[in-house]
Amino acid sequence: MFGLGMPELIVIFVIALLVFGPKKLPEIGRSLGRSLAEFKRASEELKEGLVAELSAEEEKPSAASQQKQEAPEAAAPPTVGQEERPKGPHETRNV
Repeated sequence: MFGLGMPELIVIFVIALLVFGPKKLPEIGRSLGRSLAEFKRASEELKEGLVAELSAEEEKPSAASQQKQEAPEAAAPPTVGQEERPKGPHETRNV
């Protein structure tokens, strides 16, 4: 992880024991464990959010290209002999 082996962890534990005392050390360990768990949970949520945003961004260009492909067909002028009449709110075809 950070290049900490068992001897280094024992030294850190002994120093913490001397600084905080045996009564306070379990409480500090619990709060440290909770903090690490909360950090891990927050980083997972951030990661999931970024993945969701990236996938949404990837879908936007494909949706835009589909609209561009459909747009020329919908905007085509009427052929000879067809009249263009005003369209209602739900009509999209030329009649």
